[in-house]
Amino acid sequence: MLQPLPVFRLGYNTNGLAHHRVLDALDLLSELGYEGVALTPDAGLLDPYERTDDEIAAVRMRAEDLGLELSVETGSRFLLDPRRKHFPTLLEADAADRRRRVDFLERCVDLAADLGAGVVSCWAGKAPDGSVGDPRTGPRADGDAPEASEEMWERLCSGLEPVLARGRASGVQIAFEPEPGMFLERPGGYEELVARLGSAGDELGLCLDVGHLLCTGDLPVDEVIRQYANRLVMVHLDDIRDGQHVHRMFGEGDLDLPATLAGLIEVGYTGLAAVELSRDGHRGAEAAQEAMERLRAALTAICLRGDPPTSIP
Repeated sequence: MLQPLPVFRLGYNTNGLAHHRVLDALDLLSELGYEGVALTPDAGLLDPYERTDDEIAAVRMRAEDLGLELSVETGSRFLLDPRRKHFPTLLEADAADRRRRVDFLERCVDLAADLGAGVVSCWAGKAPDGSVGDPRTGPRADGDAPEASEEMWERLCSGLEPVLARGRASGVQIAFEPEPGMFLERPGGYEELVARLGSAGDELGLCLDVGHLLCTGDLPVDEVIRQYANRLVMVHLDDIRDGQHVHRMFGEGDLDLPATLAGLIEVGYTGLAAVELSRDGHRGAEAAQEAMERLRAALTAICLRGDPPTSIP
């Protein structure tokens, strides 16, 4: 009989359960076998601008009772601006706009600390001039975006420095996620960011969305996992088809799920690997169950072939 080994913890992002109350979401995911939850603060779900101590205490207590590991994601679409998705970012021309994003990220760090969540993930946003900052790998083959200006780099680094300081003071790990279509969309851009941050860059972990690698051509996925294993603090799981940035259910795209999970096991990753299906909120419970079934099937396949020698977490 296969016996569980202490490897990474499978989780699910609440952006795929947008129509569920947060406590109901925790209960549901625990019942389905998930061991962690990636919380995306948003309107109606742990809104950092309307937080209450009672709600935070209730979520923390329920997660602890259920044995769920928590992380905090900062990808809410319209929380800061009801008309413009993800606005403002750390790259806006107006310093006041950039400060609004920094304030939001700092609030998320505070929220994570109060929830007992160990990681907060963030991203760069799209540069107003359309430039990309992946100098070690260059722009995507299908894009002709201009080379990044020093001003864009300065805005990004200046915005992240106080967030990293807040995380340091709160005992919360900050993770950076390369995102297709944004200023930094590839792991190589993350490397450059770490270098430009200097000593502060040592504190910035990598949040790796395996589906994004299929969009940017950073392949094979398991090799990228091995390459960045020592920086990996958060993983997002989703499938992608034909390089289009649309998160899909496992098996509906081009991701080799067994090879991806085997890569995480091989490098000894022990953090949260959270399914991210934000477009499936209309069938949230069904999608969460289906995702778990496909994850278990992939892990069983890994165990049966014995490469690497492990078993289902």
